[in-house]
Amino acid sequence: MKIAVAGTGYVGLSMALLLAQHNEVHALDIIPEKVAMLNKGESPIVDAEISAFLDDDKSGERPLSFTATLNPKEAYEGADFAVVATPTNYDSQQNYFDTSSVEAAISAIREANSTAWIIIKSTIPVGYTEHLRTRLGDERLLFSPEFLREGHALYDNLHPSRIVLGAPTGNRQAIAAAHAFVDLLAQGADPAECSRQNEDGSTGIPSLVVGLTEAEAIKLFSNTYLALRVAYFNELDTYAESRGLSTGAIINGVCLDPRIRSDYNNPSFGYGGYCLPKDTKQLLANYSDVPQNLISAIVDANRTRKDFIASEIEERIQGIENPVVGVYRLTMKSGSDNFRQSAIQGIMKRIKARGLTVLVYEPTLDAAEFFGSEVTHDIEDFKRRSSIIVANRWHDDLKGSEEKIYTRDLFKRD
Repeated sequence: MKIAVAGTGYVGLSMALLLAQHNEVHALDIIPEKVAMLNKGESPIVDAEISAFLDDDKSGERPLSFTATLNPKEAYEGADFAVVATPTNYDSQQNYFDTSSVEAAISAIREANSTAWIIIKSTIPVGYTEHLRTRLGDERLLFSPEFLREGHALYDNLHPSRIVLGAPTGNRQAIAAAHAFVDLLAQGADPAECSRQNEDGSTGIPSLVVGLTEAEAIKLFSNTYLALRVAYFNELDTYAESRGLSTGAIINGVCLDPRIRSDYNNPSFGYGGYCLPKDTKQLLANYSDVPQNLISAIVDANRTRKDFIASEIEERIQGIENPVVGVYRLTMKSGSDNFRQSAIQGIMKRIKARGLTVLVYEPTLDAAEFFGSEVTHDIEDFKRRSSIIVANRWHDDLKGSEEKIYTRDLFKRD
């Protein structure tokens, strides 16, 4: 089966390699350098499993039917399925995802192929696919949310928590196509997933085919719940810090309740990354004419947390002459080179607004400065020059400078 994938970011590339194990996959990108790297078997993004797959393909250990291309006709012509995985950044002026890249990809697909089933994997507003289907008169549009972690995108496709496909309710042909794509994703997963035992007593990968709009809502509500967990434990930490209590002791006691458990309970500087900030804001925008309190509170709590962290940093450098605030890494998670919308950037803006000098250590950033702050790749120089080291997450790089470090990473994990 021929499958086309538009976009080779975290979502698109991990999806393309997963499917290329058993299908002919052509991945389209508009950046020549990325296409050249992929066709040489090199990953343009930091992801351990993606790099391993490409290495195994070169060695012949895991042959993949995978090609990257700049040519839409080559990618889309003759494809049975076309996956759209282009970026949809949140436009704060319009309170809406910028879906222009999605529509451009669909237009390009239809110029070359009128019959392919188009699977939108980009994150979009609730109701968007149905609206697009009606506006374009295109009955072959489906939606499938992704549930991936930065730096572990392919791993999470190989070990999916669930597979969700959205199809027009009542359209038997579309529902059949959705089930067929579910089977393709399951086929590419780790074989052990087919026999895994789930908490509800079922076996294998939980799979759902639901309405288009329900599938979109599943994505936004899932990420907003994760943001809620992050915000909740961050506010617990803020309270404990303000009252001189042990955050760790409180969290450990709370999480012994099996209904709560210890997922997403490690305090941080706030939720960030590419998905949670924009998804929570988009869901809040979707509530424009629906009563709510909690969703807006989640968004507000993240801003309040950053204000608190900035104040804590400023307090810790009182009395130091010409202090330098060292920011250890812009990335949100270990094993990732992605620092879009990372929480630390919000902290930096706040402390720089107070007139403080910031020095950034970020080895993945090939630049001398970041928004006016000096960037260094020398960890020893960074530790020596910093009056305080602000680290969202602990790393062994920081050993020997413990007395300078300010972090809320209590459990030393993502």
